[in-house]
Amino acid sequence: MKIIIAGAGEVGFHLAKLLSYESQDITLIDSVKESLSYADTHLDIRVLKGDATSISVLQDAQVGKSDLVIGVTSSETTNITLCLMAKQMGCKRTIARISNTEFKKFKDVVDFKKLGIDELISPEELAAQEIQLLLNKSAFNDTYEFENGALIMVGVSLPKAAPFVGKSVKDAAQIFPELHFMPIALQRTGTQYTLIPRGDTVFKEGDQVYFITCKDGVDELYKLTGMVKRDIKNVMILGGSKVGYKTARDLCGKKFNVKLIEKNKEKAFDLADELPDALIINGDGRNVELLEEESLESMDAFIAVTGNSETNIMSCLVAKSKNIKKTIALVENMDYFQLSHSIGIDTLINKKLLAANNIFRHIRKGEVVALTRLNNLNAEILEFIVKPGSAVNGKIIKELDFPREATIGGVIKNGEGIIALGDFKIKQGDRVVVCCLPSSIPKIEKMFL
Repeated sequence: MKIIIAGAGEVGFHLAKLLSYESQDITLIDSVKESLSYADTHLDIRVLKGDATSISVLQDAQVGKSDLVIGVTSSETTNITLCLMAKQMGCKRTIARISNTEFKKFKDVVDFKKLGIDELISPEELAAQEIQLLLNKSAFNDTYEFENGALIMVGVSLPKAAPFVGKSVKDAAQIFPELHFMPIALQRTGTQYTLIPRGDTVFKEGDQVYFITCKDGVDELYKLTGMVKRDIKNVMILGGSKVGYKTARDLCGKKFNVKLIEKNKEKAFDLADELPDALIINGDGRNVELLEEESLESMDAFIAVTGNSETNIMSCLVAKSKNIKKTIALVENMDYFQLSHSIGIDTLINKKLLAANNIFRHIRKGEVVALTRLNNLNAEILEFIVKPGSAVNGKIIKELDFPREATIGGVIKNGEGIIALGDFKIKQGDRVVVCCLPSSIPKIEKMFL
């Protein structure tokens, strides 16, 4: 695919890096030379200095021959203008990063597709949604929902008490035959090696395991992993950033008791006006005495979303030392993901990774309707819609020539999630959830074309 990315900031660079590894034809545009220099020397892509809304720059980038234009500059006006122009100049598909979530809320009032924008993405909104999902599945450290929860992906670090530690996948399936879940990816503790579990794969203490389950299977997973389902009601948020505001607003709407700490006095007063159901505290959240005065130990969850990754991590460690059930830190540095479990924070989230996941499904071949990349694992989960001409249409799963580096986690049929085993027959219109390592993606894509 020929892809043009406007904006060499964190999201744009991260996207360009991921796509360049897949030998896509990438052009990265930015008006600041320094932002492009690192990408130019480290990635196999073309860089172009200039204004992304300049017609001559877009012509130079050959926008008329492009399959996809992605506007992820810091200015939503630039992103929207770019997409409108690119579509008129012949680009097939456009995606714009926005910060004003009203654009998504009132899509029925303004038809952005008619204007030339195929997809609107808000990294801040994606982060707020991710936090809500994590609070709803509080014992797990990663989660993702397919088709409004018809199938649910959860990640968990296996404790010693988990009943299937020391058993193979096949043995566990025989001991617990009525269970509604499927292990789809695994990383051994202390390693960076990702496994796609097979029947002879043995679960070990400390393994980071990802499961696909249906709604009925979540409670079963709590029991079997030895994790305790915790009711979360009282939440403390550190930082009145866009993510902090959106998270507080959404949690208040769901009747959570929310305390939000913001260092900037003027911003704190504005937040108090905009969030009447939340308690807004003006103070420095790095001050342990302040956190204790505000009853940190009585909180069920602590969410740190300031603009400083280190502040977020350290404050979460303070919260963890007070036995807070759930801690979530917003970080910008991808390298921190490898440290999260070893240092004791439940979950790290990253806006650029969430935005990249959302954009990636538009790049995959076949009709991909959802995609997520697993935190700190070299694997992707894709949701394909089976077409009439797809190679998998009408086939039984065990008869498929499926690569060893991939597995089918489940199928959504008529809105219902099914944990599909070897005898299941895939049919046109089914939504199939596949977990795969990068090496197997081209073969998987061909099977669903």
